Amino acid sequence: MDEKRTLRWYNLGMIAFVMVWGFGNIVNNFAQQGLQVIVSWILILALYFVPYALMVGEMGSTFDSTSGGVSSWVKETSGTKIAYLAGWTYWVVHIPYLAQKPQAVVVALGWVFFQDGSKVSNMNPMMLQLITLIIFLIFMWVASRGITSLKTIGTLAGTAVFVMSILYVILVLTAPIIRNIEPATTNISLKNFVPSFDFKYLTTLSMLVFAVGGAEKISPYVNNTKNPEREFPIGMIMLATLVGISAILGSIAMALMFDANNIPGDLMLNGQYNAFKKLGEYYGLGNLFLIIYACANTIAQISALVFSIDAPLKVLLSDADEEYIPKSMMGVNKYGAPIKGYLLTLVLVSILIIVPALGIKDINGLFNWLLNLNSIVMPMRYLWVFFAFIALKKVGVKKDKEGYKFVKNDSLGYFIGMWCFIFTAFACIMGMFPKVELFSSQWVFQLILNVITPFVLIGLGLILPIVARREKGKNK
Repeated sequence: MDEKRTLRWYNLGMIAFVMVWGFGNIVNNFAQQGLQVIVSWILILALYFVPYALMVGEMGSTFDSTSGGVSSWVKETSGTKIAYLAGWTYWVVHIPYLAQKPQAVVVALGWVFFQDGSKVSNMNPMMLQLITLIIFLIFMWVASRGITSLKTIGTLAGTAVFVMSILYVILVLTAPIIRNIEPATTNISLKNFVPSFDFKYLTTLSMLVFAVGGAEKISPYVNNTKNPEREFPIGMIMLATLVGISAILGSIAMALMFDANNIPGDLMLNGQYNAFKKLGEYYGLGNLFLIIYACANTIAQISALVFSIDAPLKVLLSDADEEYIPKSMMGVNKYGAPIKGYLLTLVLVSILIIVPALGIKDINGLFNWLLNLNSIVMPMRYLWVFFAFIALKKVGVKKDKEGYKFVKNDSLGYFIGMWCFIFTAFACIMGMFPKVELFSSQWVFQLILNVITPFVLIGLGLILPIVARREKGKNK
């Protein structure tokens, strides 16, 4: 037996759960859908997440000798030009994420120092964004110096946040029994649980897709699993079950603490911290839970910021073809940081930090918009996973290779891949419609930003090959 095949299905399920899931997924989707999100979770997990994760398993098993992840899969199935676009997409969708992370750091620090969200909520939006930009500059410098200790510290902090999230669900669900706490949500009926599937509901799908995305991170572990053919799908079903239990029980816990029929407008901004503040009050511990969570989350957010500045850019440039990316972009400093890539990141992130503050005049609206923008843009990288899987089933690349297979029938696999691709694209398009008053000035401004941003970010990827060709021409 191959000694490398040491992971069992339960090991794989837990590794994937920690990778994919977070407390913010519960809070953000409850904020948008209320108790309807419970049925939404069941549908999204069964019809989208499970096939998505199993597809990733087949791709990881089929292309086990590649190291570039999704872009390598696309390269193997569709050639270098399409692979470049996949790699570019994987990197560029992190730009809104990098613009949002420093903002989240400011919010977390506000709760650490004041145990209250009003200090940040009442700031001038432009002032907040300038502080956000300064924080981004500081940690871009940190990333450029090759400081890796933050990753280790951030992993520990992220684990603490994860454990506290599970603890939150358990303590809130038991609070009515142990502490005789009255639930915040009353007048519950069947219509509270059944989604309306109207236009407003469809605009929230991107946040669900955003929440369950990222399964491609699991691919390196497929061939380390003992008997992948049998145990990998069991592990993924375990993952979906854990996510489902956490999402459903977490949503119920949120409904016990916050009125699902009258959801606070700042729940996405301050909900995580208010939840732990109230939890401490339930159990007579004051702000203890809040302070621990806010401190751990601050460190975790900072670590995620530094890692996301550096890692996606290195993925783009490490396997870069000089035909598509200028050689000058690949230069690194003595710490191994691609400086010109950092400068491009800085320009794009700075624009995305400052421009929205010119039109969105309140902190809550600004925070919610940027979070929703992430839910529109980030899933665009998942489209390449499905594209590669469709190509694999259509062309039959390495179809005779031994290893884990999601579905052995290529036609069925092609259909499932198309379903996931179309659903993801549909969710991204619907997510572009703002969650504010219809046709108001704010709605128009946010819609313009939501439509322009993805096209500009992806469109920039078409410019670099032109620059690369001109650079090669000059060097001849």
